[in-house]
Amino acid sequence: MEKIDTKSSFILGFFIFLGLSILGYLISTSVIKYKELERTVVVKGLSEKEVNADIVLWPIKFSVINNNLDELYKNIENDTQEILSFLESNGIARKEITINSPAIIDKMANEYSNQEVQVRYVANRTINIYSTNIEKIRDINGKLFELSKKGILFKIDDYDSKIEYIYTKLNDIKPMMIEEATNNARSVALKFAKDSNSKLGKIRKASQGQFVITSRDKNTEYIKNIRIVSTIEYYLSD
Repeated sequence: MEKIDTKSSFILGFFIFLGLSILGYLISTSVIKYKELERTVVVKGLSEKEVNADIVLWPIKFSVINNNLDELYKNIENDTQEILSFLESNGIARKEITINSPAIIDKMANEYSNQEVQVRYVANRTINIYSTNIEKIRDINGKLFELSKKGILFKIDDYDSKIEYIYTKLNDIKPMMIEEATNNARSVALKFAKDSNSKLGKIRKASQGQFVITSRDKNTEYIKNIRIVSTIEYYLSD
């Protein structure tokens, strides 16, 4: 009876071993086939375009100094009117201009300063221009020095007095640029497939980068460079 049980156990163990071996072979074969199907190539497609800015923001910042507060206010209003007359005579519409309230600094109000003050009051004012006429603003900006001859003190070195050019029509060119980036990526993938004796298959996955807008250079900031990179993964087959 014990011999029969031993023989049965041996036969049962043999078939279990055989089954596991076959299962292992099938699993390994499936993995190999799966890996073969997973042959892919990842490529990037670029699209770049130069455009002209369509909005300009021009902050004109100037200062007035005086020891008499009443005269300070009169001087800053006079300079303001001089600037407005200059802008309007050069074709800037009043609706494009915003005038900020003046910021008055009393140097004697600083109780921690022991330095002798020669000029007590300083007034700073900013006149903001928001316009779509880029060429006109660029031309007028070059003439602004004419007002300096009249004693107006412009602050042109401040960060917040820098002219800013903006491009607002990105949505109009997005579809075209995405298509171009996708086509460029496919061209690269086709070249890779040809060089590797493969065939290019369907897209496995794709991701679109962000649109980046930069100025062409510091001297032509009204010309913008727009850039988009698409990353696409394609299947490959023999």
